[in-house]
Amino acid sequence: MRDSIKTAAHAACRDPAVITLIGVAKSQVSSRVVAAVDAGLADLGENYVQEAQAHAALLAGRDLQWHFIGALQGNKTRFVAESFDWVHTVDRARIARRLSEQRPAQLGPLAVCIQVRLGDEPTKAGVSPAELPALADAVARLPRLSLRGLMSLPPAEADVDRQRYWFRALRELLEARNAAGHRLDSLSMGMSGDFAAAIAEGATHVRIGTALFGERD
Repeated sequence: MRDSIKTAAHAACRDPAVITLIGVAKSQVSSRVVAAVDAGLADLGENYVQEAQAHAALLAGRDLQWHFIGALQGNKTRFVAESFDWVHTVDRARIARRLSEQRPAQLGPLAVCIQVRLGDEPTKAGVSPAELPALADAVARLPRLSLRGLMSLPPAEADVDRQRYWFRALRELLEARNAAGHRLDSLSMGMSGDFAAAIAEGATHVRIGTALFGERD
C-alpha cells in the first residue's frame, strides 16, 4: 500500500513523506489489524468506539496514532477525547465543545478536522460549505482542541476527473479558511478506490481499509 501511495505522490510531484496512511480497522478481523501494526502501520482509524476499545486492549503499549473517523455521538465523546490523537469527523459545535471539555490536560490538544458534506447526499454527515466558516471559527476558539484541517466523504465516482473535482473542492475550502486567518494543514480525503485522485489534489491523510486489510467480514 505504501508503494501505491508513493507512486501516486510522485505522479503528483509531491513528497510521499507528507502523506499519512491511516489503516481503517472498521469491521476487520482483529488478527489482521495486529498483523498490519506488526508490519509497520503507525496510524489506525476507528469508526466505532466499541471496536476501538477492543483494538486498544490488543495493541496496548504500541506506539500508534489513533484517529477517530466515524460518526461521533455525544455520549461517546469522553472515551474519544481521552484515548485518541485525532478526530476527523467534527461537524457540530456541541460535539467539539464536549471533546474540548473532556480532553485531559496532560495529553495536549486533540487534533481535529471538520467534516464537510460536499455532495447533495442527505444521508452523509458533515457541515455544508456555507456552514463551514462559522463552525471553523467556533472550533478554533476551544482551548483543548487544535483545528488542523478538513475531511470529507464525497460522492462515489468511478471517473478520476470526477473524483478530483470533489477533492479539489475540499482543498479550495481549506485554502479559503486559511485566507480568512486559519492555519489549517491537513486534508483527510481519499479511500481505497480513490486515494490517488485525492493525493493529486493535496490529501495529507488517506483512509485505507480494504486495500490494506482485505475485504471486511
